Amino acid sequence: MMLVVRLLRGAVKRAGSRPPCSTERLISAARGISSSSQDFSAFGRTQSASCTDTDRPKILITGGLGQLGVGLAKLLRRRFGKDNVILSDIRKPPNHVYHNGPFIFSDILDYKNLREIVVNNNISWLVHYSAVLSAVGESNVSLAKEVNITGLHNILDIATEHGLRVFVPSTIGAFGPSSPRDPTPDLCVQRPRTIYGVSKVHAELMGEYYHHRYGLDFRCLRYPGIISADSQPGGGTTDYAVQIFHAAVKTGHFECNLRSDTRLPMMYIDDCLRATLEILEAPADTLASRTYNIHAMSFTPHDLTQEIQKVLPDLKVTYNVDPVRQAIAEGWPMALEDSAARRDWGWKHEYDLQELVQTMLTQINTGNHLAQAN
Repeated sequence: MMLVVRLLRGAVKRAGSRPPCSTERLISAARGISSSSQDFSAFGRTQSASCTDTDRPKILITGGLGQLGVGLAKLLRRRFGKDNVILSDIRKPPNHVYHNGPFIFSDILDYKNLREIVVNNNISWLVHYSAVLSAVGESNVSLAKEVNITGLHNILDIATEHGLRVFVPSTIGAFGPSSPRDPTPDLCVQRPRTIYGVSKVHAELMGEYYHHRYGLDFRCLRYPGIISADSQPGGGTTDYAVQIFHAAVKTGHFECNLRSDTRLPMMYIDDCLRATLEILEAPADTLASRTYNIHAMSFTPHDLTQEIQKVLPDLKVTYNVDPVRQAIAEGWPMALEDSAARRDWGWKHEYDLQELVQTMLTQINTGNHLAQAN
């Protein structure tokens, strides 16, 4: 009932507003509404209009200080303008983030605060990155449930009420031991065994339900492990693939917490951010699905070590397997089948393992030199 009240209230507010941009979604309040308080199936149908050069989406990114938020904000600001992209988080940002564009405090568990941000800033796209990741989630299940599930419900209700286009990432963690692993298709048995994975399946299904039931413009990509030189690990099972590069440059030794033969799908951050922008911009009528796999490369810790040793032959890697992370990894895909994304909206990765290693080592070395110079 609360969602219905929010929908009706939002419809009244939008009755006199400007026509929506073609890259936005507006819930139609003037069409198909029954006099019955229980017939809301037509309320969420969407419509679009043409968009001028000055009529750009206003975008809010939640969890913006995590691995992907700052990079996506930079990409979106180049495309849509600095002031049209607002980063948000519950932490104080570093100075360089604070001065590079709008930043605002936002707690996704505070429905009123989040709703005020959307209304006061005329938000039209919402990118929801706030989440507790896999390994951390297993050590604090109650926190993961609250952030990953309750927070998601707030996002979906507000996005539906205000006719937003909403992007929620999913992950390889949404699959489980009974899923096909090599490759894992878009549609198959999932049954994850972590609270992180369960919450991501929940997000996929709830987003698709809101799309079909209320017309919410929900979009979702299942990310592989994401590798970036300028982000700190956040408690994910694939973190080793970031940590090994820093260790290789700084100390020449790395202790890996997964077995050497653990094959997982991975992606360089530039490919991940570009895929996110592409799915956000894709015309709605090209999307046969609302949740897509994307894939770039798969490798094991041994494969990655050998490729790094081609550049840094003195790197030594030892193994001290974390049974929790190893069990998680063994229930995840070894590769993702992503032909639907390549067919429907033209997804194509650019970085393979060799390009990844060269780019990561160059960026880390450059960053170290700059730090020493300062």
